[in-house]
Amino acid sequence: MESGLKHVSEYIQEAIENIKNDRSITANLLSDLVIEIKKTQSTADTHKDLGQIAAKYVETLQRSNEQLVKITALLHKQLSKQEDVSLSNEDKDELFDLIQGNGNG
Repeated sequence: MESGLKHVSEYIQEAIENIKNDRSITANLLSDLVIEIKKTQSTADTHKDLGQIAAKYVETLQRSNEQLVKITALLHKQLSKQEDVSLSNEDKDELFDLIQGNGNG
């Protein structure tokens, strides 16, 4: 099971790196687009076209925010499970054997 968690952990780390890279690229593209909008003698059509592109960039940023929230929730859930103090089956068997031994003695 531990190797499975490590495997999941690697995927989560890769996803976080991808999200960071996507956000960086998208933020740069959005900044470039805003500069382009400001420097052009834009018409309504140009604003409409560039505005649609800007909206797509913002949607991409929003999706990456949602992905980060989901990953954070998964990590929180994983950490919460690790913090739970629970007995393994072996621990339970040992306790049962001790109880039976004490009851018969």
